[in-house]
Order: sequence, then structure tokens, then C-alpha cells
Amino acid sequence: MISAGYGFLAVLLPAAALFLWDRWRMRRLLRRLDQMLDEAIRGDFREEAFDETLLSALETKLAHYLSASSVSAVHLREERDKIKSLIADISHQTKTPIANVLLYTQLLEEQAPEDCRACTAALGEQARKLQSLIEALVKTSRLEAGVLVLHPRPGPLGPMLEEAVSQFAPKAAEKGLELVLEPAGADAVFDPKWTAEAVCNLIDNAVKYTPAGRVTVSARAYELFARVDVEDTGPGIPEEELAKLFQRFYRGRAASGEEGVGVGLYLVRQIAQGQGGYVKAFSRPGKGAKFSLFLPRN
Repeated sequence: MISAGYGFLAVLLPAAALFLWDRWRMRRLLRRLDQMLDEAIRGDFREEAFDETLLSALETKLAHYLSASSVSAVHLREERDKIKSLIADISHQTKTPIANVLLYTQLLEEQAPEDCRACTAALGEQARKLQSLIEALVKTSRLEAGVLVLHPRPGPLGPMLEEAVSQFAPKAAEKGLELVLEPAGADAVFDPKWTAEAVCNLIDNAVKYTPAGRVTVSARAYELFARVDVEDTGPGIPEEELAKLFQRFYRGRAASGEEGVGVGLYLVRQIAQGQGGYVKAFSRPGKGAKFSLFLPRN
């Protein structure tokens, strides 16, 4: 019995020692991997082992990956800087010429003979459209390139909606439309300037594509989000076009006869996403359309 016990211990002790050694080696490997990841996050990773072990091979691969990622990040920053510079150049180079065209057009309208007034008025209208287009493209590009940063902060939506509606009241009245702002007691976390830009784009579209009837602006608060609705009584949007509305430069069939190039709704989506929100469209042909801008409340 005693010899059998010694034999069992002779087998058990080496097995236990092998188990403990293997466990220690695994813990050491995991600690090294954890250290490697920490160094990679800090950006100061360096290869330490140069042998034929798997750990050395892993270090080499990680070093190559981080090197490639670093090069890609540098290239990305360079491309972003180029885009920023290009946007700044476009904005600077076009602002003065367009302003001059508008100024000289106004002078022509005041001094031109009566039979030339229609031409000068058309020239001024086209210059204003060009100015609006360039401004929209520059804003969109700046948001995409990270040149413009949104600064959301808690606040009530009512004052911002009142100002946005007041801007389009004359245009709606000119078309014979009823533009209504329902009482809005909702609050959200939003950038007032850029959210107003998004809401104005939605109201502008609703007024533009509604031949008769009513455009309603409202806001409602939920637990996590506040929802701003811009609803019209226009011809509606075909179901197959709803998924494409927020793509850049997309214009539906109904928009072919109206001014614009299809960047307004794309800009709305960029503004919504930039502050943790989103935008959705609901419509049935002949039943009008409703655009809902969701903004976080926390």
C-alpha cells in the first residue's frame, strides 16, 4: 500500500508541476499581450522578442499592423487638411465674385430701361441660386471633413422653431399656404445654430413642394428623444424614393421642376447624426409627407 501511494505521488507531483508551469506561462503570455495592447493604445509599442516563438511572431505582426495604421492615419490627416484647405479656398474665392455679381445686378435693375428689367431680375435670381448652392455645398463639406464641430447643449426647442417658422412665413403666404407652428414645450440637447439650419431645410422643402394647403411644424418629447415634425399636405413621395431622399444630390421625380440640387436633406441628416440624432421620412402619395428630426434629450 505504501509503495502504491508513493507511485501515485510520483505521477501526481510532476503532473501538478507541469500544470502550474503551463498556467504560469499562460498568465505571463496574457500579461505580455495586455502590455502590448496598452503600448499600442499609447502609441509607443516596440518589438522586444526576436526569436522563433509565437509571441515573437505576434509582436512582429502587431508592429507591422501598427506601422501601417500609423501611415494610414497620417495620410488621412493629410487628406483632411487638403480638404479643409480646398473648402477654405472655394469659400474665399467665390464669396467676393458672387457678391459683386449681386451688387452689379441690383445697380442694373435700378438703372436699366423698362424692357431690360426682366433680364436683370432673372440674372439676379440665378446669382442668388448660385450663392445658395455654394453655401450649401461648403456647409456640407465642412461638416463631413470635421471643419465645423457641433456643440449640443440642453435647451427648449420652442424659440428655435418659432424663429425658423417666421423666416418662411412670407414665402408660405406668397403661395397661399398656411404655415402653422403648434405649441412646443419639448426640450432636447442640440446645437441651436445647426439644428435651426436643419429645421429650416425641412420647412423650405415642405413649402416648396406643397402647391396648396398647410404646413405644420410641431415638437414632442419622449423619454430619450425629442421629435420635431414638419408635415405638409402636398402630393407626397413615392415609397421607392423614401430610402434615397437623404442621399447627397438625390432629387425625386417631383423635384425636377423646382430649384435646388439635392443637398438640403443630406445636410439635415449630417446635422442630425453629428449630435446623436437621426431623421426619418413618412409619406403616402397624395397624402402629403412628414419629416421627423429626432434629437437626444440626454
